[in-house]
Amino acid sequence: MLQEEPKVWYACYGSNLLKERFSCYISGGKPANAKRVYPGCTNKTLPEKSKSISISGELYFAKSSKTWSGGGAGFIKPDFNQNIKTLGRMYLITQQQFVDLVQQEIKFEGDFDIDLKQVIKNASLDMKNNSWYGKIIYLGEEENCPIFTFTNEEYLKDEINSPHEFYLKIIIEGLKETYCMTNTEIENYLKTKEGIKGFPIETRLQQLIKA
Repeated sequence: MLQEEPKVWYACYGSNLLKERFSCYISGGKPANAKRVYPGCTNKTLPEKSKSISISGELYFAKSSKTWSGGGAGFIKPDFNQNIKTLGRMYLITQQQFVDLVQQEIKFEGDFDIDLKQVIKNASLDMKNNSWYGKIIYLGEEENCPIFTFTNEEYLKDEINSPHEFYLKIIIEGLKETYCMTNTEIENYLKTKEGIKGFPIETRLQQLIKA
């Protein structure tokens, strides 16, 4: 009898909050309004379940994403603070699907693997490959399966950039889908984030949330 492949939780906090967008990482395809086609995982079985999760890394937006027309991408600060609550969602996928997902996110060509046991042992792993999302972080366990997320190794304070409306709209829809939040709750959550607060996109928040 074949042994079932180990499962892990992938915890996200940006556009992957929306299940339809995340499915492109698994099945392959191009998310709505994005400029990138994802190859998908070798195993294209969709997650068997998902749950909300609170992450103690502060959400902010930085860099200029070609995928999202030059807008900032979502990151969490790597120095965790228990007083911070970033609203996330986690998907139960296979260990290899998570590795495939990271490989797509960092756009790595060729053979690729992550020693997840080492990540658990050290609580995190800096892959040192100059990618945007080169830090894998272990967030604990749920239902006897480890939880992992990823972000940049550094807090990109000198590269803060507002997200494109298309990208931010996906995050908004993901928050609605995951948390059933009211428009006001979503606005209060997002308007304080670096990359939104004080940028022109802040004045568009209400309209984007209601649309």
